[in-house]
Amino acid sequence: MSRFFIRRPIVAIVIAVVTVIVGLVAMQALPIAQFPEIVPPQIMVTGTYTGADALTIEQAVATPLEQQVNGVDNMLYMQSTNGNDGTVQLSVTFDVSTDPNIDQVNVQNRMAQAAPNLPPEVNAYGLTMRRSTGFPLLVLNFT
Repeated sequence: MSRFFIRRPIVAIVIAVVTVIVGLVAMQALPIAQFPEIVPPQIMVTGTYTGADALTIEQAVATPLEQQVNGVDNMLYMQSTNGNDGTVQLSVTFDVSTDPNIDQVNVQNRMAQAAPNLPPEVNAYGLTMRRSTGFPLLVLNFT
């Protein structure tokens, strides 16, 4: 069978082009709601501790937040970044099959539990939380 396509490359090219066209037509007919979820949802928590350096933020803000958020339902992992400008950013990544709205509520409940352990300056300014989707590692691959 492979000799047939090697000796007649035009047939192989035509089959490949027809396959691509059929795929594009089928992709247009598929509703976006039926596309599979491939990127895990993330909840980003951001806070500001004015005048603090990265080490102070780690000890006073990031550690209490991480201790409370650790173990939230369907969490895969979390990552925090502390800056010398007084900012802390905690990124909590969840399983693909979870509902991002429920994940956000769960993280918000855990943040409320951590609020008494945070410095008053952080509580006065507030912690902001937003949903985001991570970027897929590979969108297109050309060979």
